[in-house]
Amino acid sequence: MPTETDKWGWKHVSVFGGFDKGSGTKRWKCNHCNVRYNGSYSRVRAHLLGFTGVGVKSCPAIDKSLREEFRILEEERLHRKKKKNPLSAKIGKRMKNCQLNFTSPIRTLAKEDVDENVARFFYADGLNMNVVNSPYFREMIRAVAAYGPGYELPSKHMLSDTCLIKEKAKLEKAITLVRESWPHTGCTIICVNRVDGSLGCFCINFFIASPRGVMFLKSIDINEGDEADNLFINVLSDAIVEIGPRNVIQIITHLGQASSAFESVILSKFPHIFWSHCTSHSIHLLMEEIAELDWMKAVVLCARGIEQVISSYQRYSSCVLYNSMEISDSLSLKFAPSFCLVQRIFQMKEELQDLVMSIEWKQWKVTDLCDVVNTEATVLGDEFWARAQLMLQLSEPFVRLLATFNIDKSVMGNVYNWRVQSLEAVRSRGIDDIALSQMELLIESRWDMLFSPLHAAGYMLNPKYFGRGQSKDKTVMRGWKATLERYEHESATRRLLREQLSVYWRSEGSFGEEDAVECRDKMDPVAWWENFGFETPHLQTLAIKVLSQVSSVSLCRDSAQCDSLPCRETVKKMGVERVEDLAFVRNNLGLLSLKHGSINFISMPKSGNMCCSTGC
Repeated sequence: MPTETDKWGWKHVSVFGGFDKGSGTKRWKCNHCNVRYNGSYSRVRAHLLGFTGVGVKSCPAIDKSLREEFRILEEERLHRKKKKNPLSAKIGKRMKNCQLNFTSPIRTLAKEDVDENVARFFYADGLNMNVVNSPYFREMIRAVAAYGPGYELPSKHMLSDTCLIKEKAKLEKAITLVRESWPHTGCTIICVNRVDGSLGCFCINFFIASPRGVMFLKSIDINEGDEADNLFINVLSDAIVEIGPRNVIQIITHLGQASSAFESVILSKFPHIFWSHCTSHSIHLLMEEIAELDWMKAVVLCARGIEQVISSYQRYSSCVLYNSMEISDSLSLKFAPSFCLVQRIFQMKEELQDLVMSIEWKQWKVTDLCDVVNTEATVLGDEFWARAQLMLQLSEPFVRLLATFNIDKSVMGNVYNWRVQSLEAVRSRGIDDIALSQMELLIESRWDMLFSPLHAAGYMLNPKYFGRGQSKDKTVMRGWKATLERYEHESATRRLLREQLSVYWRSEGSFGEEDAVECRDKMDPVAWWENFGFETPHLQTLAIKVLSQVSSVSLCRDSAQCDSLPCRETVKKMGVERVEDLAFVRNNLGLLSLKHGSINFISMPKSGNMCCSTGC
């Protein structure tokens, strides 16, 4: 048997003694991370080499290069041991349990061969190839490669039972901190529907958004009929009760025409809750309405004509100019396609002008004179580019606002300011009175449909907009009055809130301190109220809850549309409980993926910044 001195790992730990005389079990402390353990040399080796499954954790203080040195030392030790005792079969078994076998020859495959096997799997099983972009798919491949050739896949039963239960438990543990924050910040319930043509129904997904993140709660399938509305109302009511009625500040829906019918019923049950519309959807609609104005429609039609001619030219030529323009904002492309088209063409102005002056273009245009000549004149002229630039400038404040409507950001205090900024931007562009009147009418009309009292309260309580004359704005003051009446039914408490608002407006007490004034536009609004609103506790609580709410369903809608129908067919035989568990896990993992790219669940409960997913 090798001596203890042959075991290199003992040099990297401090031994305090054995439990029994002659026992291999010792008390020791790692010299790298200072963590103490009890155990034999097998645990020392596992700790230093990063093995799992032997009762110790991998040493976090050892980097890759040092661990590689340790592995070489271990390989040399095992080689010496094998030479002294070649008949021993225990080494292979022991090392297999520790996920690394230094003595077994491993057949190495060329990357091209591995790629062929991965591709064959996708082709044979008809899988969506977008899966390769999933951080979880890549995480899985890395984990299998790290384990080594001895890895055995879990069975179908394990995937649908044991593994599913464990994954759900991890997510629920991570979400606990999110739930604990709701009494302080309040939360928003988001309802997003998706038509499921293959099943003849539509699915409604329920999410909960707060500053700590977004989580998927549940989904329901609704078949059209007399009971469909009642089913939705009952499920939403149960969700409110489950979350805690006082924790729910608002509901945002993206359900089409059905939304208004549900609103009155829910608010009759829970009169303190606000029912709001999706801000980003409203802005997308406004951008398309602008594109339909007569003086803008010509720009869109010209841009569409250029797009068609360039696409036709590319079929003749090797040029890939147009296809090289990637659309990074898929939601804008879907809901504001006219704006995206003009923006894309405008960004290619120089390339297009160079193209239509090229010899290859002149040779090609002989085959298709009419449209090509018109397009060439448009590209080389000034009128189209000037009008396109004006359209993009007028839309710029809306685009800038859309960029802030990531679902995990609380922008309630900025929504009303969007109306102010958009009107200011339109008036500053120097367009004629008729065009200006049309733009103002569109903005005001869209705002009237979007408006929620919470928008006014958020604008009033956001310290960034302090001193903007909110008390003289009738729309803001009416919204503030409606907010108080819905939020607080006791008249005495409403009076106290009004008195405390005056203290805030006059910058009295802590509000007038140098730090409070200096940080109004430098701190997150919620953090500002947490730090400086302690002398007006009722107003502080209201401000934190109002300013903590989201105003868009963008990420939830995006996630819901990524849902794949084959999943439903797969789980039909799993039973109702397992199907719900799968929906919970799948959707929350999807939201985590959208926000973080990849997730380490071990760190999530510590960080407390949890965001989860959507849509089965």
